[in-house]
Amino acid sequence: MWAVTMNIWISGASGGIANALINHYARDDNNRIVALSRSAVQFEHNNVVAHQWHACAPADGAGVGVGISGLLQDVPPDIVIACQGILHDDHHQPEKNLSQLSLPWLQHSVEVNLWSHIALAQQLVPVVRRQHPLRWVSLSAMVGSIEDNRLGGWYSYRMTKAALNMFIKNLSLEWQSKSPQSCVVAMHPGTTDTALSQPFQANIADGKLYQSDTTASRIAAVIEQLTAEQSGTLYHWDGSRLPW
Repeated sequence: MWAVTMNIWISGASGGIANALINHYARDDNNRIVALSRSAVQFEHNNVVAHQWHACAPADGAGVGVGISGLLQDVPPDIVIACQGILHDDHHQPEKNLSQLSLPWLQHSVEVNLWSHIALAQQLVPVVRRQHPLRWVSLSAMVGSIEDNRLGGWYSYRMTKAALNMFIKNLSLEWQSKSPQSCVVAMHPGTTDTALSQPFQANIADGKLYQSDTTASRIAAVIEQLTAEQSGTLYHWDGSRLPW
């Protein structure tokens, strides 16, 4: 059985979807929320602990990450939602063809879209045990599905999301042996009105761009229904299963 009082960790807390998830869960005073972000973020909720945290890049030699061991003791997570991800920045847009693919941007995409999820999961190993079932959700993307890719392009984003999906599959198998009632999944949240989608919103069909609070409610509804038998899968925001 899942706990009634829930400890919910949400990483990438400065992003639009993560922020909406924090606000969604904070409405229930029974929830205790840890908001993890590289930058300092303030929340006007008594049950939200904002904590500045970042994953060390592999080249740093610093291992898995820094600064959350105390939180594991005080607020051991029942649900973890890893929201961190990058598609573009002020100097880079998704690649339209092979010639636009560069190693520095691919490496940065790996650090944000993949390594940050790995580093956080590594930090949580001490609480993954038989007596403490954990639900882990990494926000992925439908464009990371190899089987569903019919358009090409967006090399860095697609490849790093596909790698994230494989990480989730591996992690689900490892944690299942340690905590059989745990559930580890990836989820496509749908195209949401955030900074990540902003440059591409003109091309989105009517009714297919969702507000962040709607996306948060949908994600929370899927998480609520997750069982151990569903671990190791990629889900759409509506609860349907997507191909890897």
